[in-house]
Amino acid sequence: MRQVHLIHAELLDEVATEGFDVLPGQLGENITTRGLDPLSLSTGTVLRLGPHATIRVTGLRNPCAQINDFAPGLLAHMVRREDDGTITHRAGIMGTVLASGTVEPGMHITVHPPQGPHIRLQRV
Repeated sequence: MRQVHLIHAELLDEVATEGFDVLPGQLGENITTRGLDPLSLSTGTVLRLGPHATIRVTGLRNPCAQINDFAPGLLAHMVRREDDGTITHRAGIMGTVLASGTVEPGMHITVHPPQGPHIRLQRV
């Protein structure tokens, strides 16, 4: 089983406004998306990248303190306590490869939600 880490470029844009210069791939992600809110996907969602590559979403990435080794203070932007006390993990999502294929910049991602109710992503 191969795992894939996806992170949304909008998060990188956001932390850039806080003074963190993070380029795609520097936090260990395999795929950087734009225009897709991966954190809102349901567990079990299938993502198709181009004609062949397919990934099943398994959960939220659980970032570790090593992110602060890349840039001190960055972890606080990846894991945040909301006003209501809940903790939001924002460092992207994890998935498993269902079908391999070539993935290239600018490739379209098709989202296939699972049947049934939305299942909120949990840390994996």
